[in-house]
Amino acid sequence: MTNKFAAFAALHVPGDPVVLYNIWDVGSAKAVVAAGAKALATGSHPVADASGWPDGEQVPIAFALANATRIAAAVAVPLSVDFEGAYSTDPVAAGVNVALLAATGAVGCNFEDQVIGGEGLHPLKLQVRRIAEIRKAVGTDFFINARTDLFLKHKPETHDAAMLDEAIERALGFADAGANGFFAPRLGDLKLVEKLCKASPLPVNAIAFPGGPTRAQWASAGIARISHGPFPHRALMTQLEENARVAISG
Repeated sequence: MTNKFAAFAALHVPGDPVVLYNIWDVGSAKAVVAAGAKALATGSHPVADASGWPDGEQVPIAFALANATRIAAAVAVPLSVDFEGAYSTDPVAAGVNVALLAATGAVGCNFEDQVIGGEGLHPLKLQVRRIAEIRKAVGTDFFINARTDLFLKHKPETHDAAMLDEAIERALGFADAGANGFFAPRLGDLKLVEKLCKASPLPVNAIAFPGGPTRAQWASAGIARISHGPFPHRALMTQLEENARVAISG
């Protein structure tokens, strides 16, 4: 297992990003591995959608852990799990929950700073405490991909230098608390992305989205990890619906 942790961390190379084509169950995991993936990552949204729950920690934690266990056991490559806000705002409880996730065989997780079920982001000091408690609970090897929803919470046209400064402050704080990576979903302005990658002490994760930068453009800006979020599941469901429509209509 230690080798999996090291192998996963080593994939995060600024300018040569690992692509994590997000999966949601064993079947999707095996398909993405067959396509040549070096690592896997679930997305909370596709896991929820595929299982009949809304996103936002509405998937019961017992189901999330069991799902991670099944996926980790079914594939040889490292698995990271989108664990949203670790199912608790309390730092110690969050640590306990992520320790349960680590016991499934996952080598890492996404951990976000938005107030799930509420408004805005957790204060930086609280989020730093939460990450520090998670690090204490899981040990040194587990990959904590600390996510800020700062850009996700604001329209792209409002993304500016001041918002970037706030994101960099969070990246610095998260790094000091023990995070391994920094995820800034929906930041797509490549000039801002490049500045973030240069200023962040952690490898930066972007999310690919329709109409967004290409893999080569993300790489040139210094991105180390590209996620695909809910879009693989949505594309597959669209294709399934179309195939079913053709079959049904004859």
